[in-house]
Amino acid sequence: MRSRMQNPAALLPGAMQGIQQIMGATRQGDVPPAILDLVHLRVSQINGCSACVAGGVTSTRKAGATEDQLATVVAWRDAPYFSDEERAALALAEAATRLADRPDAVNDEIWDTAATYFDEKQLAAIVLTIATTNLFNRLNATTRQIAGAWG
Repeated sequence: MRSRMQNPAALLPGAMQGIQQIMGATRQGDVPPAILDLVHLRVSQINGCSACVAGGVTSTRKAGATEDQLATVVAWRDAPYFSDEERAALALAEAATRLADRPDAVNDEIWDTAATYFDEKQLAAIVLTIATTNLFNRLNATTRQIAGAWG
């Protein structure tokens, strides 16, 4: 497998820096880094972005996720390794990533559950992580960026 082209965000002046600034801002939302990284990893799995899954495993491990969590995040609903807070973030991530799967994809139950664990600033960090990960996934999957090619 080879890339179709260089990552589009790297080709346009300021694009990559802008995206990275948003991702950096999410780290200021007082959400534990492992939760944000689990969200990134799950969104990337859903979208089939191998580059982001590979990077997500590495960053999630560094953020303190367990090997059991890494192995089962794809099936988090049935795995005993996740806290209620992590489950709420993962449910929000899946719903916000799969918007076209059903009407009212991010329904009140999903949102209200997340809001019981996270305040507005934290929810902002999670929602921006989901949105930015979806952006990266679409760039990388479309242009067939290679897992592990960025270091």
